[in-house]
Amino acid sequence: MKAEHEFFPVAEVPWTEDVPGITQRLLSAAEDGRITRIARWAPGTTSGDEVIRHEYFEEVYLLDGSLTDLTLGKTFTAGDYAARRPGMPHGPYRTGEGCTMLEIRY
Repeated sequence: MKAEHEFFPVAEVPWTEDVPGITQRLLSAAEDGRITRIARWAPGTTSGDEVIRHEYFEEVYLLDGSLTDLTLGKTFTAGDYAARRPGMPHGPYRTGEGCTMLEIRY
């Protein structure tokens, strides 16, 4: 299970590197991989060349910037939301200007 947290200032959670080009503020995590985080993609970051599939449910809400789905040829911006079931194909992605998103995995 994820740990319980009452309201706390998210700005006090340090940014850590997830993978090159992507930093995160890990807000809540469980040993089984469930997480809630704010992910920040630096300008020019890509998710690679392959379509992405994973074994967890994922929700993503773009807080700022933009993210382009290279398969769909569509750019998503602040205020856009995605909910993905396990195994759902998505991406690959690229951001020209960078973006910040709230991501919840379970």
